[in-house]
Amino acid sequence: MQGNFFDIGVNLTHESFNLDYKEVLEKAFSNNIKRICLTGTSILDSKRCLEIAEEFKKNLITSVGIHPHYADSYDELAKLKILELAESPIVKAIGETGLDFNRNLSLKENQIISFVNHIQIANNLDLPLFLHQRDAHQDFMHCITKEIIPSKGVVHCFTGSISELYDYLDQGLYIGITGWLCDPKRGKDLEKTIPKIPIERLMIETDSPYLLPKNIKTKNRRNEPYFLPEIFNKIYDLRSESKEVLQYQIYENSMNFFNLNE
Repeated sequence: MQGNFFDIGVNLTHESFNLDYKEVLEKAFSNNIKRICLTGTSILDSKRCLEIAEEFKKNLITSVGIHPHYADSYDELAKLKILELAESPIVKAIGETGLDFNRNLSLKENQIISFVNHIQIANNLDLPLFLHQRDAHQDFMHCITKEIIPSKGVVHCFTGSISELYDYLDQGLYIGITGWLCDPKRGKDLEKTIPKIPIERLMIETDSPYLLPKNIKTKNRRNEPYFLPEIFNKIYDLRSESKEVLQYQIYENSMNFFNLNE
C-alpha cells in the first residue's frame, strides 16, 4: 500500500490557479497527497486561503500572516486581522513570515518589526510558525533567538548551507524542502545538506506554483501539489532510510507540526 504525502506549503491563491484550483486539488488527492497547507502571504490572501480550505475541510489547513515582501503593510490593524483570522480551527500556523533581504520589497526595518510581531502572535496563540529567510540569516537568527519560539517553526524552502542548517536545528526548527533540490545546478549544494537533516525534523513542500522540479515538463511551467512525490524521491535518493520509513516519518512530522490528529 502506497503511503501518504503532506504538502506543507502551497500558494493556491496565486492567479495561475484561479480557474482550476478545484481540479488541481482533486488531481493532487488522487496522487496520495492527503493533506495540504495553504500559505497565507497577506491579509486578503489569508482570507482567501480560509475560503478555499473550508470547501475541503478534511484535507486542507491554512497559515495566516504577512510575507516579508509585504511587511510595509504590517500595522496594528493588520495584527488584529491576523488574530481574528487565526480564530478559525482551520488555521494551523502563523506566516508566511520572516526576512527577505534579497529583493527587499519592503524596508528591512519593517520586515524585522513584522517578523518579531508574528513570532509574538504565534507564541501567544501557541501556533507553529511558517518561516521565510533569504539572504538575511544573521538578522533572522537574531530575531528568533531574541524572541524565542516556544512552540514550533519550520524554515520553509530551505536552500542554505550546512552551518545555517545547524543553526536552525539548534533552535528546534523543522526544515522544509522544495523542488529547488531537483535543480541540477541550483540544488547541487543543497544535496549535501539533505543527509544531515534529522529525519524527525524533515518536511516537504511544492511551494506551488513556484519551483517546478526540473525533470517535470509542463506547458505553463506551473508547479502543483501533484508533483510533491518528485521532491520526496530526490530526498530518498540522498538518504539511507527505506522509502517506507522515510515517507511515513515525513508525513508524521507534518501531522505533529500542525498539531493534527487522525
